Amino acid sequence: MVTTATRAREIAETVTDPELPQLTLAELGVLREVTEDGDRVVVSITPTYSGCPAMDTMRDDLVHRLTGAGYRDVEVRVTLSPPWSSDHITEPGRRKLAAAGIAPPGPAPRRPCGPIPLTLGPTRRAACPSCGSTDTEEVSEFGATACRALRRCRSCREPFDHFKEI
Repeated sequence: MVTTATRAREIAETVTDPELPQLTLAELGVLREVTEDGDRVVVSITPTYSGCPAMDTMRDDLVHRLTGAGYRDVEVRVTLSPPWSSDHITEPGRRKLAAAGIAPPGPAPRRPCGPIPLTLGPTRRAACPSCGSTDTEEVSEFGATACRALRRCRSCREPFDHFKEI
C-alpha cells in the first residue's frame, strides 16, 4: 500500500538547494510530494525554471540522503505542473534569504492566459537586506543564478542579490 511518507518526507525536507544552500528544497517550494511503499520512495520535485542546472544535483542529493537513511529504492520525478512560482517560497525560506543578504521576492505577477506583454525597463522593487531601505536600483537583470538579479541600495550603497518574482 502506497502512503504519504512521514519519515521519508522529513528526510527529504532536510536536503538543501545546491545554489541556495541556506534553504531546503521544501523552503524553496520545489519539493512537491513524497510517497513510500515499503523500501520504495518516490519524490516529486519541480524546477524553479525549465532548464534549471541544479535539478541533477537536487535529485542526486535526495537519492543519497534517502538511501543513506535505509531506503533501498528511491525514484525522483520531475513534475512541471503546476509550474513553480516564487510564491512557493515559505516564510522561513524568505527570512533565510534576507539573513543571507538576498532580498526575497515580492508577490509573483499574475497574468491572464494568452500572450505575455513586453514591458521595458525595471519594474521590480526590492528592499535592501542590509538596511531595509526601499531606495534600491537594479544593476543587472542577471545575478549569480537565473533566478536572481543584482541590485544596489542607494542609501547604504551595498550591492545585493534579489530573488526574482517568477
